[in-house]
Amino acid sequence: MKLTSVLSRRIITAAILLVLVGQACTLSLFENPIGTATQTPAIVVPSPTPLVAAQTTFAVTLPEPLQPNETLAIAVLDEVTGLSLNATQYPMSARDSLTYTATLPLPYNSVVKYRYVRRGATQVLEDTNLGTAIRYRMYFVAGPAEVQDVIADWGDKSYARRTGTILGQITNVDTGSPVPNTLVTAGGMQSITDSSGRFELGGLPTSTQNLLVYSMDGMYQTFQQGATVADGQTTVVNLQIRSQLLVNVTFIVSVPESTVPGVPVRIAGNILQLGNTFADLNGGVSVSPERMPVMSLQPDGRYAVTLALPAGAHVQYKYTLGDGYWNAEHKADGTWNLRELIVPSQGATLEEVVMAWSSGDSPILFEVTVPSVTPPTDIIYIQFTTFGWMEPLPMWPLGNNRWMYKLYSPLNILGSFSYRYCRNGQCGSADDVQTVGAASTGRPITTSVLGQDIQDTVGAWKWFENPEPVTLVGAEITPRSGGFIAGVEFQPTYRPNWLYYAPQALTNTQAIGSNMVVLTPSWTYATVSPLGFAPVPGQDPLWIDSAIMISQARAVGLNVGLFPTPHFPSNASTFWLNAPRDAQWWQAWFTRYRAFAVNYADLAAQAGAQTLILGGDWVAPALPGGKLSDGNPSNVPADSETQWRSIITDVRQHFKGQILWALPYTKASIEAPLSFLQDVDGVYLLWSASLSSNPSATKVDYANEAGRLLDNEVSPLVSLLNKPLVLAVAYPSAAGAAGGCVPDGAGGCLNWDLLSKPNADVGSATLSLQTQADIYEAMLTAVNARPWVSGFVSRGYYPPAALQDKSTSVHSKPVADILWYWYPRLLGTVK
Repeated sequence: MKLTSVLSRRIITAAILLVLVGQACTLSLFENPIGTATQTPAIVVPSPTPLVAAQTTFAVTLPEPLQPNETLAIAVLDEVTGLSLNATQYPMSARDSLTYTATLPLPYNSVVKYRYVRRGATQVLEDTNLGTAIRYRMYFVAGPAEVQDVIADWGDKSYARRTGTILGQITNVDTGSPVPNTLVTAGGMQSITDSSGRFELGGLPTSTQNLLVYSMDGMYQTFQQGATVADGQTTVVNLQIRSQLLVNVTFIVSVPESTVPGVPVRIAGNILQLGNTFADLNGGVSVSPERMPVMSLQPDGRYAVTLALPAGAHVQYKYTLGDGYWNAEHKADGTWNLRELIVPSQGATLEEVVMAWSSGDSPILFEVTVPSVTPPTDIIYIQFTTFGWMEPLPMWPLGNNRWMYKLYSPLNILGSFSYRYCRNGQCGSADDVQTVGAASTGRPITTSVLGQDIQDTVGAWKWFENPEPVTLVGAEITPRSGGFIAGVEFQPTYRPNWLYYAPQALTNTQAIGSNMVVLTPSWTYATVSPLGFAPVPGQDPLWIDSAIMISQARAVGLNVGLFPTPHFPSNASTFWLNAPRDAQWWQAWFTRYRAFAVNYADLAAQAGAQTLILGGDWVAPALPGGKLSDGNPSNVPADSETQWRSIITDVRQHFKGQILWALPYTKASIEAPLSFLQDVDGVYLLWSASLSSNPSATKVDYANEAGRLLDNEVSPLVSLLNKPLVLAVAYPSAAGAAGGCVPDGAGGCLNWDLLSKPNADVGSATLSLQTQADIYEAMLTAVNARPWVSGFVSRGYYPPAALQDKSTSVHSKPVADILWYWYPRLLGTVK
């Protein structure tokens, strides 16, 4: 069934809004969608909002009795501040040696997030039967009730116990359409539905589990029921959920007099619209300031914003000058303030007061002057370390390359800590040269009873110290006929705050003359056996994030290709080597890859992408005759050819656009092409071929070798298939790139996956921006002379920040000027 109406509604709800606050460019991902909220008179809600509580008893069964010195607690979690940063623990009483209970007053129609803690010499959290951490369990409070739970494992102990699986599909009760991007949880296990509304929760202890379906944006009513899990069995549960109406909710807040005038005030909350990423971000936080709504300063000094929120949604929120932890509002007693609201059906106006930003100590003012070469569109961030480096916070601009940030809280629990500056929130990549990399200790500071004013200067940015344009040499370029692709492929690494920088990255992509951007959304192989392959919030973009980026790309005139790419716990080679690769495992692998491909076929169709790219170098062991990295057979099933043809057929039923197969440029893949390539529309050739091992080679040498390889090895493939071929090129800006090998210092070559990442750790390899530019110019020269090449794509673009590092990204490097010259002329838009 089609999801067009569901997707368009959610894209409208998640429209990008750039808000200028003074000179600061800040982001609200979830704008009040014009004409979508129910237009009924709003009520004024008193503050704090009174919520009626229901007495809820939690009864939990342990895997073994506690030790004499141990107790059990239930921790009710606060995802707005941080799951481990503001939890409230309630002691539990023994009903018998294995069963403990606690009764809590919880608001009606709220969704509580919780987990169990064993307290002794240390505190130990529960985890799953698979040994993975439990972020939280969820329970919907419909009224007084008893919740029955079973603890599978503790973080320090594992138990052999009987388990089963819950498998199902979530659909819209009114339309019958599947509902993607919905969180389904039972027993602390979590799954996000794909485009077919499917979910799977494996490794659950045998018992009746509380199954809960939760809409992360609140657009659907929360659904909850018991599900029986039997030993070694799969319980199939198909559920229908009902969408909720949007209503306008206006937030008006008075802030303390000590607030720096005009600084951005945000609302941090527990739903997507209020910045929750549903991920474990740096330092244990989950909300991202770039994704929060920004309030507008009113003439009377108050701040206000009107949001379209789903009626009936349980919203936890707070006002903040940072995120949910840093500079968030506090109560008069110095504790964090977390507000709660059940969105009323007729909308509401909330008039509220922030009692304090400070938790008691005197604030610290940070002022920094940054280099004049800092791109004018950049935002400077400050990052603090307490429990390791936490999520960076956007600073406030003063003009003339000066920025400031006033830290109010939580200084009462810090003592000594460290901080550093970075560009566009990419700390660890776009760093101050004084505090480079994830392992940096930063600049030290100690809290004081007196206010402090810290004056700093960033002498230079790492990987962006003295950017210089390349010298362009004119060439006779033959314009191609319609259909030629001149594109940029974004790298598959991802962080939730990247979405803010996507519009600028897409504008830059269009500005160099591209007519296509290739996005690389991902799922993660969380476990090898049993096989777990699904989106993981925080490292894989959610469905709505990818849909927004596609919409943004189309808005600047770019065609869009989707190249779905997996993430692995370590790397693809290790994943395949560690997999059982027996018949049952392979069946599971093909089933999950099919769901992965169809998911993005649906996304491409509904969001308006023109091209879908399947395959990639990582799938080699799953292809007919597949081998592992050690040269041994992968034991792929004999019917793998049939499996792949069936997957492509399924994908075509969901997506009517162009389907390409990503084929790595290797001698084996070129000389013995896969039979099922006849079923796709063209080849996306992943190219990083060696062009010379001579350090004195020239552009002419590179171009001659590129031409020889294309003519002798690639041209026969094009003739055989009689299909378009797009050259997808990746060369890092590091010495050795022309030889297809960047030395690893141990006699080998660095992994190309590594080289696609920002600030790639390439050891002693010399930075060579000019060599990268020369190789690209040589490749384009070779393509110019071969009309049978149907496209040219630069791979590995790093969207959030300009870095002149050693990676394959062309963002703001001299090679970007090469593309700027060639792309419009190949497309015939410039003579």
